[in-house]
Amino acid sequence: MTTTLPFTRTFSAWGPALLTLVLLLTGCSESRRTQTATGGSATGSTDEIPALFERRGQLAQAEEWPRTRGKVDELMQKIRKEPANTKNRLQLAAIFLSEARITGEHPYYYPAVLRILDGVLAIDPKNFEATTYKASVMMSQHRFAEARALAEKARQMNPNNAYVYGVLVDANVELGHYEEAVAMSDKMQQLKPSLESYSRASYLREIYGNYPGAIEAMKLAVQAGLPGSEPFCWSRTTLGYLYETTGKLQEAENQYADVLALRPSYAFALRGLGRVQKARKRYDEALFLLDSAARIMPEFSFHEEMAEIYGLKGNPEQSVKKYGEVVQMLQEDARSGHRVDLELCKVYTAAGRLDSALFYGLREYRVRPRNIDVNRALAWVYYHRHLPEKAQQHMQVALRTGSKDPELLRQAGAVEVALGHVKEGNRLLAQARKVNPIAVL
Repeated sequence: MTTTLPFTRTFSAWGPALLTLVLLLTGCSESRRTQTATGGSATGSTDEIPALFERRGQLAQAEEWPRTRGKVDELMQKIRKEPANTKNRLQLAAIFLSEARITGEHPYYYPAVLRILDGVLAIDPKNFEATTYKASVMMSQHRFAEARALAEKARQMNPNNAYVYGVLVDANVELGHYEEAVAMSDKMQQLKPSLESYSRASYLREIYGNYPGAIEAMKLAVQAGLPGSEPFCWSRTTLGYLYETTGKLQEAENQYADVLALRPSYAFALRGLGRVQKARKRYDEALFLLDSAARIMPEFSFHEEMAEIYGLKGNPEQSVKKYGEVVQMLQEDARSGHRVDLELCKVYTAAGRLDSALFYGLREYRVRPRNIDVNRALAWVYYHRHLPEKAQQHMQVALRTGSKDPELLRQAGAVEVALGHVKEGNRLLAQARKVNPIAVL
């Protein structure tokens, strides 16, 4: 839910077994096609249980990888001996979800996990954990209405499980039901104050324009995490992003560097350092860091950042080429069941392909017309198509939560100036500069 955040701020709530958190990341790699996930069957057969996707490069050298492989082998053996035992299948699904987050191999893992979960639900249709996990995967594939319906079903099964409320926070945010998201977040914190609940509170505060509160909540999330774990690194990297957004580049850089000291292969911290260098106009250093991140994980937004930097460096041909690569990556994700219309709208807008941007933006708008990010993206398309009245209509929706995102305020100001409302445009630009005087010039 999130121009593109360094990574999507929402979590997917996975329930109590082997809890790890899922980000709404997107990515692809050609090598995914060499390992196919086949589905688990309703009869409990193990012939169709998907294989673990082999890590490569720096990720294969991570400390936890041998333990992960060993645990998967152990679970596979248990499933063969007791094919009707749903607990083993759920643990395997949880590991695969964790691997999806760590490796970025979403087009492989998400369909694989769904097949495992469908197998569990065929054995036990009212299985709470499988229903919750499936809602999380739907969130990760941007199938938000389906995720919300499944999470509501899970809540009926167990109304005192905190993680179900986490999925409901995420789904309601993405569907534009922000008041409901706040209520679900409050309930989640009452049930279990944790990294997951503090992180969601942080994002909601950001949505409502409270950056100091968002930073304080994210600090609590960091304190609640296990140092060196992937969720802990995610939280610290998100804290770095909040500092970055508010113009505190040194604080942001410190957070990213500290994460990399604990987990050198954490690609999102590398990307954060790249964004800091971009803000300092050290474009070559930024490109090096982003390329390093992209070599670790096939995440589309790393390449999107590089495309923007090539444009800033005055290399439009390389920028266009890079945007083309991003489109290909998103299209591969779409083939795996991931909805990427909003992402395509943003990429096509940045690449100057406004007809395509409008097509995908309107298609996403028809699905979730109340979401502030969707309306912001459409407003920016209409602005570039020289239709400021239509841009203003969508920008008013994008601003309805009181967001103080400096880039959003800058865009809103540009729309007002295009309408001839120079005073209002300057007021919005002044607000943006107050939040981040570095980024908004």
